[in-house]
Amino acid sequence: MKTFKSIFTAALILGAAVVATTSANAAGEVEKPTRQSWSFGGPFGKFDRGQLQRGFQVYREVCAACHTLNKVAFRNLADKGGPEFSDSQIKALAAEYKIKDFDDKGEPIERDGRAADRFPKLFVNSDAAAAVHGVAPPDFSVIAKARGYSRGFPLFILDAFPGMAYQEHGVDYVAALLTGYTKPDDLNWNKYFPGHAIKMAKPLSADQVAYADGTPTTEAQYAKDVSAFLYWAAEPKMEERKRTGLNVMLFLLVFAGLMYFTKKKIWADAH
Repeated sequence: MKTFKSIFTAALILGAAVVATTSANAAGEVEKPTRQSWSFGGPFGKFDRGQLQRGFQVYREVCAACHTLNKVAFRNLADKGGPEFSDSQIKALAAEYKIKDFDDKGEPIERDGRAADRFPKLFVNSDAAAAVHGVAPPDFSVIAKARGYSRGFPLFILDAFPGMAYQEHGVDYVAALLTGYTKPDDLNWNKYFPGHAIKMAKPLSADQVAYADGTPTTEAQYAKDVSAFLYWAAEPKMEERKRTGLNVMLFLLVFAGLMYFTKKKIWADAH
């Protein structure tokens, strides 16, 4: 009886959440981002190194003027499973930034960045950022994951039923948002943003960033590349996590088989 009540209560909560999410979307007429195909999707997915490097280029040339990556260190860009820049590239990149620090006497100084430093903040606090931009631009370190959670758990739960849980809602949303400026006469109107009035004016346009590898320089390509990079920034150990998960599953399958045959051997004389 208690089990039935628990299931019934959970169903009511899920139903109420679905209705609430649907009603909120209907009220604001916010269009749902379409599910996209990502190289890192699914249990065997991996990041596309070229795409991560292009995405970082878009971030640097377009997004970095307003948005930080304060939880990412320069040396992380050389890690296996990421953009995998060379040590010399990382050293040169870090040196382009000025880092506020203290000398041996405790006096404040400003020095060239090092590989171990994180991307520095653009403003001392959110109030200072808001004074310049009207609202504090969010840090981009984990935004591709955070936006997935903020879309609401009902969507995640429902997508899990057909098979493996889909985890790329956040990066779908970021890519869609970057291409959701569909009113040429209003560069702050976005069909995917709640209420549609977004403080960030249309950031991307065709031929804005020059790719060296011949990849098309379209707005949609820029959006997808930088979104993939931001997903890596939020999940830098994704490939390692997936490999570990698969190894654990294989171990459990082998272990279950061994336990089954051990049980049959031990109890064979009892039957």
